[in-house]
Amino acid sequence: MDEFDYASVDGLVVALDGPLLRLCLDRASKRNAMDDTMVAGLIDALDTANRDERVRAVLLTAAGDHFCGGADIVARNAGDADTGGVGGGTQRPRVGSIQRRLPSQAHRLIAKVLTVQIPVVTAVRGAAAGIGLHLAIASDFCVAASDARLWEPFSTRGFTPDSAGTWLLPRLLGTVAARRMLLLGQSLTGDEGLAAGLVHAAVDAADVDSTAEALALEVAAGPTVSLGLTKWLMLVGSTTSLDDHLQNEALAMELSSRSEDFRAGLKAFTERRPPEFTGR
Repeated sequence: MDEFDYASVDGLVVALDGPLLRLCLDRASKRNAMDDTMVAGLIDALDTANRDERVRAVLLTAAGDHFCGGADIVARNAGDADTGGVGGGTQRPRVGSIQRRLPSQAHRLIAKVLTVQIPVVTAVRGAAAGIGLHLAIASDFCVAASDARLWEPFSTRGFTPDSAGTWLLPRLLGTVAARRMLLLGQSLTGDEGLAAGLVHAAVDAADVDSTAEALALEVAAGPTVSLGLTKWLMLVGSTTSLDDHLQNEALAMELSSRSEDFRAGLKAFTERRPPEFTGR
């Protein structure tokens, strides 16, 4: 198998299409609720893309009317605790399984979306709840339907958020608005999410996929090295001192100025024409 082969898994269609890595959640009958296989497939695809110089942008979409209704906790907790799975059920995980599982699954996925040095564009229609919401807003650009429902269901179900919800929302919305979603369970439409700065664009549901694809192709045509380094700078800048951040900027400038795209951009500037970047 080639180092950069991409494989679809149950519930997730993965395809390399020119400079785009297309990822499509494909479990429409379950509102694309994410199971462990889908999470692992996304992690593997993003990890490979980060090393594959053919990939210059990632486009994440979903089949059906909803982006993602959250994690499939019903399937994970199916079974009868009293019978231990006797009678056709499956035995429930032992206590502590969530604490052991999350670092290598849902938490690793969100970290991968945030740290992959390739722009990620997500198209959202219908519901984006829990990890579905976190996946969308961890992306560099989220294009949402105007009537999409952006929702944190945790407080209404009696448990606490995971997959970086309590990290992402205060940073994107501010603490007051984040409390409304995380503590009160208030949802936002796509239009409200745009006004609050949670998503990049809000369009008619029929235009979500085409708008997201156009945006993904736009960033795929950009200077991939400098875009990836800029994404890294914005992420680490929130937790570093000014002195450390200025050193990181100097490092990123050193690396990006050695790229072929920097030379192409400089040449285009002197010739007064748009640049043609190759991603190298």
